Amino acid sequence: MNDRAALSHAFLAKAGWGDADRQFLAGDASDRSYDRLSWGSKTAVLMDAPPGKGDDTATFLAIAQHLSAIGLSGPNCYAQDLENGFLLLEDLGDNIYATLLKSAPTLENSLYTVATQVLAHLQCHPPAANLANLAAQDWAEAACFALDWYRFAITGDRTDPTDFRNALIDAISRHADGPRVMILRDFHAENLLWLPDRPGLARVGLLDFQLAQLGQPGYDLVSLLQDARRDVSRETEAAMIGVFCNLTGTAADSFRPAYATLGAQRALRILGIFARLCLHSDKPNYIPLIPRVWHHLQRNLAEPELSPLARICARLLPEPTPEALARIGAQCGHFR
Repeated sequence: MNDRAALSHAFLAKAGWGDADRQFLAGDASDRSYDRLSWGSKTAVLMDAPPGKGDDTATFLAIAQHLSAIGLSGPNCYAQDLENGFLLLEDLGDNIYATLLKSAPTLENSLYTVATQVLAHLQCHPPAANLANLAAQDWAEAACFALDWYRFAITGDRTDPTDFRNALIDAISRHADGPRVMILRDFHAENLLWLPDRPGLARVGLLDFQLAQLGQPGYDLVSLLQDARRDVSRETEAAMIGVFCNLTGTAADSFRPAYATLGAQRALRILGIFARLCLHSDKPNYIPLIPRVWHHLQRNLAEPELSPLARICARLLPEPTPEALARIGAQCGHFR
């Protein structure tokens, strides 16, 4: 038994769950992982977030409490060990949006409508305290991952990011740098659960929100509708943009370039993250998702307001052809 396993067993014993059956539930792009615990008729989820790895359990609890206070459904916490990064959480079940939609794709519009309503509800309330608030330059710098990792993985060379960064700063400043709201950042079908027995907007269970911050109103909507892991129909995307604009009182004409700008920034950053997860973290399973993200990027860059950024991206970023993706995969774990 390694030290981390021993710590988790000690935590569960102290919490009264030491005799529970334990089954791996999920892991993700971070070092965080989840186990489902079963003890008689009761279940719970163990969240294991090693300290110093970017996921703070105290922040997770603070955001969960905020969501609960405004009538939304983050998991309740039964026990905590913040020093060692363990939380014993309410088990919200297995009705993950992505799983439901595989077996019942006709539910997409209805499920996404409630999720979009959740976003509007979240944004009409004051944000949680002490959230980071990034400037346009910070958002642009985060997108430079596309050059640092995605481009590098395919071409093997480095390039001056100045023009790329400045074009994105300009696009964000012009089109998507308005009043800030609370954003959850990873608001997509793998992190949403359907809880039909709960009332109203509490029917949407929320996960993976510990990196919440202040951001632009359209960011989480982009995360939901331009999902790196599943294709959302263009009809649903258009309908949900309409729902969001109606609920938030946003003019559709001004929201269109903001949505595209945020979509481009997010797609660029994800391209870099997925390449880095392969090269640095030896996680090749994100490579097959890259073409979908590239498609999102091209759609966003097609908006007339983003033509300067589109020209720079066309010059600097290679298309993820099968040969390019194979080149990324061949370097898995070589840059730790």
